[in-house]
Amino acid sequence: CTVKYSGYLGNWNNLFCSYGHGKYPKLMKLGKDITLWGLELGLLSMARGEAARFWFRPEYAYGRRGCPPCIPPDTTVLFHVELLDFIDSEDCDVFFELSDAQQDTLPLEKVLKVAATEREFGNYFFHKQNFRVAKHRYKRALSILGRSSSSEAEQSQINTSKVPLLLNLSLTYLKLECPKQALKYGQEALEMDQGNVKALFRCGQACLCMKEYSKSRDFLTRAQRIQPFNRDINNELKKLA
Repeated sequence: CTVKYSGYLGNWNNLFCSYGHGKYPKLMKLGKDITLWGLELGLLSMARGEAARFWFRPEYAYGRRGCPPCIPPDTTVLFHVELLDFIDSEDCDVFFELSDAQQDTLPLEKVLKVAATEREFGNYFFHKQNFRVAKHRYKRALSILGRSSSSEAEQSQINTSKVPLLLNLSLTYLKLECPKQALKYGQEALEMDQGNVKALFRCGQACLCMKEYSKSRDFLTRAQRIQPFNRDINNELKKLA
């Protein structure tokens, strides 16, 4: 989760700790980065975007000994908390503890859920403009979906989950100024969905970055035929011209 919190002793004027008030609060894991029991329980009771105030008795905070020199023994502490965002990673944690053979025996719906969570992590880091970490998360999600399918219906489900990941990777590589890789993933998405406008657009963008103008025009005009009033496509064609 990403949180903002401030801790107080005795009253709301006696601040002893503060976290997450910068521009990009760090993503923290309950039980690992956040270990104050009361704060864990409080966060688990909150909705995304909610702000709350908590009073934590010593057994939910710093215990009988306190935390010298800041926290006296047997102290009730006050916390103002904002839950900015969270990702439920429990299924991922369990999945990655399994061996490869055990992972292969899991039902497809669980595998798809784990891949979707990894994509969610990728999206989080992308929006924070941490493109290298986002790329790693998207690739990990793709590797999860690399299992062999037992039927065409299963493969169709896997491909449906793969396409947005391939598009995410294509855009991430454009942000990293690696147009060849962006084109590669855009084309992989097109192999699974030939009329995908975003895939055509990403391929057109990548070719334009590489100064392969005729290829760029081909991809972009194909996208324009499907969505003639798409502003992004039309602007990219103007840039190409």
